[in-house]
Amino acid sequence: MRERLPEYLKRPIIDTDKTRTVRKILKTKCLNTVCENARCPNKNECYSKNTATFLIMGNNCTRNCRYCNISCAKPEPLDLEEPKHIAEAVKALNLKYAVITSVTRDDLPDGGASHFANCIYEIRKVSPETKIEILTPDFKGYKNSLEIIIKAHPEVFNHNIETVKDLFKTARPQGNYDTSLKVLEYIKNNSNIVTKSGLMVGLGETLEQIESTLKDLQNAGCDILTIGQYIQPSKLHLSVAKYYTPEEFEALQILAERLGFQHYQIGPLVRSSYRASELF
Repeated sequence: MRERLPEYLKRPIIDTDKTRTVRKILKTKCLNTVCENARCPNKNECYSKNTATFLIMGNNCTRNCRYCNISCAKPEPLDLEEPKHIAEAVKALNLKYAVITSVTRDDLPDGGASHFANCIYEIRKVSPETKIEILTPDFKGYKNSLEIIIKAHPEVFNHNIETVKDLFKTARPQGNYDTSLKVLEYIKNNSNIVTKSGLMVGLGETLEQIESTLKDLQNAGCDILTIGQYIQPSKLHLSVAKYYTPEEFEALQILAERLGFQHYQIGPLVRSSYRASELF
């Protein structure tokens, strides 16, 4: 039997002119958002603030992470007009800060790095003042893919570690903990791009394992940290081992500060792109 969701993890439904405007623009441009596809609990708050996290390269992922609500299926062909449509939506929404993420595309030679770069270039054409954050897969750690990203130079490069090392293969069977750290480290060592990563808690990790992961992120040069509660999308996904209390999240904030993180967002409903512009 699934444990009842604590009240502090519930969000009210918000439907205003602003949220409807965001939905209309996304629909008109035929764009996906991680807000909808990953069932983010903060989507209405973000929509009401005239923002959304764009999900590029289709709705189907080539990996089957056991916590994620996005489908693992044969990926669709890339929409070569998508970068232009993303840019048009950014301009229509008058975004000062845009966040772009994607499904994992192991079927593509560069993992989709060029598609990310094209989105950045198109946004720069029509809205040069907009700051851009990208949340990427690991690109299998390929340096050629990471160099494509570095050349496009988003303001923030985000790649989530997601969970502690001992639970990594359970949660992300097709990923690799050390590869994720090396991706962050490579961007940090070869550019002046701000680096960011995040993890979920509630999968059965210990406080000692969380601290070890935060130290690994520090050693990889991670500038910005996010930590939030894992919420099971469906009965087919990993079960929640524990719901952390608000007080326990405050303790994690103290831990992050003690380890030297100056920029972080830590709380029950925090997700990797939540209030991203404020962190930047």
